[in-house]
Amino acid sequence: MTGQATRQPAAEGGVRAPVGTVHVVDPHPLNWLFITWNTMEEPVRTDERGNIVGACMEDSGWEGSTLIVKVREGVRFQDGEPLTSHSIKRSFDEVQKWKAPHPPGTYLNFHPDTRVECPDDHTARFVFPEPDGLALAKFRGFHIASTRFWEEEGFGYRKYGTGEGHW
Repeated sequence: MTGQATRQPAAEGGVRAPVGTVHVVDPHPLNWLFITWNTMEEPVRTDERGNIVGACMEDSGWEGSTLIVKVREGVRFQDGEPLTSHSIKRSFDEVQKWKAPHPPGTYLNFHPDTRVECPDDHTARFVFPEPDGLALAKFRGFHIASTRFWEEEGFGYRKYGTGEGHW
């Protein structure tokens, strides 16, 4: 990823900004986890006691087998793009195409017939074909990326034609 150069030095009142390219050289087989956790959002995180707390999800509630997610306003990706319910739907739809969306375990997968609707920019409706008691826990492993990520990198879509099984 290439950063932007500073036009005016900080000593002269300019704004400091990242410059150059980041090369990841960590050979650890789980380095992708740390990269993902530090470059993408999730609907929820866990606190120091392991309790689920909202991240880009401000609130949620069930209507039958549909989970209504209120998306926190003001969240932005590193490139400045606002994170909206449409970002959540795009990420969900992209990953649902994979045979194994979560290599660490199928228990993190959403039912293949689940779909996401966006009635507005800050509401996402997860319509499950049947009740899913682990939905909020699965949100911890549900990574939400920017449009730029899906258009340029997308877990290798451009190079491999798929985002699974090659990392």
